[in-house]
Amino acid sequence: MDAGRPIEAELDSEPAHRGAHHVQSLERGLAVIKAFHAGAAELTLSDVARATGLTRAAARRFLLTLTDLGYVRTDGKYFSLTARVLELGYAYLSSMTLPEVAQPHLESLSATVHESSSVSVLEGTDIVYVARVAVSRIMTVSINVGTRFPAYATSMGHVLLAGLSKAELEAYFLVASLDRLTDHTVTSPNPLRTELAKVADQGWAMVDQELEEGLRSVAAPIHDRKGRTVAAVNLSTHASRTTAESVRENLVPPLLETARAIEADLAIGAPGRAHG
Repeated sequence: MDAGRPIEAELDSEPAHRGAHHVQSLERGLAVIKAFHAGAAELTLSDVARATGLTRAAARRFLLTLTDLGYVRTDGKYFSLTARVLELGYAYLSSMTLPEVAQPHLESLSATVHESSSVSVLEGTDIVYVARVAVSRIMTVSINVGTRFPAYATSMGHVLLAGLSKAELEAYFLVASLDRLTDHTVTSPNPLRTELAKVADQGWAMVDQELEEGLRSVAAPIHDRKGRTVAAVNLSTHASRTTAESVRENLVPPLLETARAIEADLAIGAPGRAHG
């Protein structure tokens, strides 16, 4: 979720007609959890009601239920998430082979090129980090497993978007907000489409200071057995110490090699797991 983006904006982007199976109370409870983010770690009842579009009475019921379950704490005025919410994400991550397969490859890659490396997947209009090795901190924000960034402004996002079908990509453009994050950010759909076509053709992407000034990154796709792009692996560096040409010559080849190695391991499964 983008920091500061109202939850109701996300809900409004969903299909208007739900199936008979849809449990609206579950959707609203999750919306309450998603109301909290790095820029709003502590919220009042009114804050949560405003962010989710719920009435104060409904927001209060959800918050108190989440408090009873241990996912939220309160001092009587302010509410905040507890570490227990990590269980929700961990259940997903622990069911994947990708992070455990990718991690040793990232460690080897970073040790070789002395740059930070990561793996992410596409979720909605964002990329979500699922594995990472940080050599040095080059962004103003800390990046960890679970960190989200808008796909259009990141190298891994470009790789993941380039792997979508035409229909999926058009659906992305219908809901994505292409906000200007730096003077280098591409904010028009057509130039971005052109860049994504280039990425699909060459098999890797470079993004130069579109997410944050001074940050240059390059990414490659990770494919499943059927050739579908399921994740992306990247290397990130500071623009002050590497040129774009240097990235192409020195970082792209080992990055592509790492992507292929991760794919090979994914094809046979995570080490130590039984496969039927």
